[in-house]
Amino acid sequence: MKMMKTWTCLGLLTLATGCADKPVAGTGGTPQEPGVDAVSYLAEREPEGAIPVGQARQGVKDQQPITVVGLIGGSTAPFVDGLAAFTIVDPKVPYCAAEEGCPTPWDYCCRQDEVKQNIATVKLVDANGQPVNQDARALLGVQELSTVVVEGQAQRDEAGNLSVAAERVFVKAEG
Repeated sequence: MKMMKTWTCLGLLTLATGCADKPVAGTGGTPQEPGVDAVSYLAEREPEGAIPVGQARQGVKDQQPITVVGLIGGSTAPFVDGLAAFTIVDPKVPYCAAEEGCPTPWDYCCRQDEVKQNIATVKLVDANGQPVNQDARALLGVQELSTVVVEGQAQRDEAGNLSVAAERVFVKAEG
């Protein structure tokens, strides 16, 4: 009952302020969940033992702890609107350059056949295993082609696709 009352109050507050559909500046246009602290999701040091996405897709079982490395990309829109979720591609797969006719290199348009076996979905989850309702770009300070090391729990669907219910993310410095 208390939970329903809380949701009702939040709903009324949203209606009263009229901010439900207004984007927050600098976040890719996605409203932010109040109280989400990036510090609890960002790893200070690079985790040891990270394996590339392609290797993880071949050997990691459902519900197994996993540490995986990849570049954010795999499509023209690798981020999930309204959630701290995105796709990553194995670092061994080279992304496409503008000279190859690819205006968005992170979509790997010239190497889609390689991406299929070297991609995973990352979903940041809270302590209860629920998706974090905040834009990953704002929360983690990442963008397309950022290299990340993700710690979490492997999840497999019926087709064998790999997702990671991520608890921590380390963003590698560029350069």
